[in-house]
Amino acid sequence: MSRKKVTAVILAAGKGTRMKSNKAKVLHELFFKPMLHHVLDSVMSTSITQTAIIVGHQQERVLESLKTYNFTPVYQEEQLGTGHAVRCAEKACDGADQIMILCGDTPLIRPETLQAMIKKHLLNNAVISLMTTQLDNPFGYGRIISDEYDYIKQIVEQKDATAQQRLINEINTGIYLVERNFLFSALRHVGTDNSQKEIYLTDIVQIAANAGYKILKFRHNREVDVLGVNSRVELAKAHQELQMRHNQDVMLSGVTMHSPQTTLISPDSTIGKDCLLESGVQITGNSVVHPGSFLATGVVVDNSTVGTGCHVGAHSVLQNYTLAEATELPPLSCKQG
Repeated sequence: MSRKKVTAVILAAGKGTRMKSNKAKVLHELFFKPMLHHVLDSVMSTSITQTAIIVGHQQERVLESLKTYNFTPVYQEEQLGTGHAVRCAEKACDGADQIMILCGDTPLIRPETLQAMIKKHLLNNAVISLMTTQLDNPFGYGRIISDEYDYIKQIVEQKDATAQQRLINEINTGIYLVERNFLFSALRHVGTDNSQKEIYLTDIVQIAANAGYKILKFRHNREVDVLGVNSRVELAKAHQELQMRHNQDVMLSGVTMHSPQTTLISPDSTIGKDCLLESGVQITGNSVVHPGSFLATGVVVDNSTVGTGCHVGAHSVLQNYTLAEATELPPLSCKQG
């Protein structure tokens, strides 16, 4: 497998009308940061060497939120479809061999999933790979039509699918890995002959098939990781998923939680071994809870330090405060630094 330079193109220009919000969709927060930041964090934890972000709607606010990240901004002044958005990034992808395309509203995507896709794509010398998953209810998603060798022949959108095709539960996740020269050549041949009069990225799959290329499938079986956030309900579910992933890591490090579903711990906080957290505990900011401490129901610790062997009573609040070791704090206490 030769070493190839991979550039990521993240689509973050859309409005997200189903969020019912005046805020750009990718700026909606879950688990302590905007959803676009979660996507970027995953991308930057892979072998991808460069990232371009397509911005459009509320582009100043989106770019302001990203000032601590290293990326190339690309401006899509008119919303003319996903294919048009990627086409805008052609110059930003100069020097790349392969282009990974993903959406800024997929905050649950894991870096190891992206890395595995890159590895398979390069090992097979593929021109185009597409990530798929399987859903119990695939309504609304583009269906994957495969050949007898499990290569992709076609993506059929819900509205165009026959009754038989609608029974297929394998769907397009919208994550692509494409050889650069083919990608931008194909996009120049994609028209707007559709109901939305837009340039669809999915059309490059048919172009590749017509040219005789094998379209590689990267099937990811854990569908929650790859689906986008399009509503406040899905935002809440994604937040809960990230919260539980982090809480599982914390518990595996030696911390007991009575109700991990109701326990919120920021990724910048540290919890020592043999701590016990009852339900509804929130530990936020850059907090430290030293080993052997007990936090009762509903305790809030924000940018604070709890010493070794402390007992913090129910519904107490610590804010910018240091609690000395072995302190017993009664319920409903409020300590501010």
